[in-house]
Amino acid sequence: MKPIFGRGPSLPIRLALAVVASLALIVADSRYASFNEVKVYLNSLVSPLQYMANSPRILLDSASTQLMSRQALLAHSQRMEQELFLLRDDLLRLRHLEQENQRLRDLLGSPVRYDTRRMVAEIMAVDTDPFSHQVVIDKGSLQGVFEGQPVLNEQGVVGQVISVGKTTSRVLLITDISHGIPVRVARNDIRAIASGSGQLDSLRLHNITRNTDIREGDVLLSSGLAGRFPEGYPVGRVSRVGYEEGQPFADIRVQPFAALDRVRYLLLLWPAPRVIDVDEGLVQTEESRS
Repeated sequence: MKPIFGRGPSLPIRLALAVVASLALIVADSRYASFNEVKVYLNSLVSPLQYMANSPRILLDSASTQLMSRQALLAHSQRMEQELFLLRDDLLRLRHLEQENQRLRDLLGSPVRYDTRRMVAEIMAVDTDPFSHQVVIDKGSLQGVFEGQPVLNEQGVVGQVISVGKTTSRVLLITDISHGIPVRVARNDIRAIASGSGQLDSLRLHNITRNTDIREGDVLLSSGLAGRFPEGYPVGRVSRVGYEEGQPFADIRVQPFAALDRVRYLLLLWPAPRVIDVDEGLVQTEESRS
C-alpha cells in the first residue's frame, strides 16, 4: 500500500541544500542592494516570532522587578514604622517635659510671698502604709530644711516636714489623720481647724456648731495661727455640710486643693525675713539671716 505523502530527500541532502542556499543568499546580500527590501519583509515576518521568543524573559524580568520593588517597599515601610514609633516616643517625652515645665512654672509662680525663701523639691518615695500619709523628698539639712517647715505646691498647702536627714526629709500630708492646720473661711473669716481624715481627697472641720455660717463651696485659707503655716495660702474647698439629729456639731468635709495622690514637685518655704529698727535703720535678725 502506497503512503499518502511521498517521502522527500534525506536529511543530509536537506542540510546540504540549506547550506548552499544560505551561502548563496549571503553572497547575494553582500553584492546586490535589492536584497535590502527582501530583508525588511523577512524581518517583518520574523519579528512576531522574536517577540514571542523574548516574552518569557520580559515576564521574568518584570516579575523580578516587581518582587524587588515589593521587598524594597516593605523594607521602606518597616523603616518608616520604626521612625514613626521613635518620633511618637520623642513626642511623648516632649509632652511630658512640657507638662513638667508647666508644673514647675506654676509652682514657682504659686501665690507665695516674694520676700520669702523658696526651694523646689521632688518626691522620692511614698509611704506604703495606708494609714499614714507621708512622702520623702530629695532635700535635707544640707539645703536648710527644718522640722515643721511648711510644704506647698502650685495648687495649695500640701503638708509639713516632720523629720530631716542630711539629703532627704519626710513630709506629713495634711490629710494624715494626725495632722491639723488652722484655717479661715475666705468669705467671712470664720476660723477653724482642718484635720486629716485618712483619705487623700478629704479633710474634716471639727467642733463647728450647727449655727456657724459655713456653706458648701466656701474656700478655706491658712490662717497663720500657731506660726507654722503662713497666712493666706489655699487649703481646700468645703464639699459637704451635714447635720445629724441630736449632734451639737456639724459634719463638714473639705476637699484639698492639692491633688495629693498625683503630686510630684513640692515647694519648701522659709519664714519671711523679720526686721527691727536699730538707730533709725532696718536690720535683719540673726534668725532670718540663717
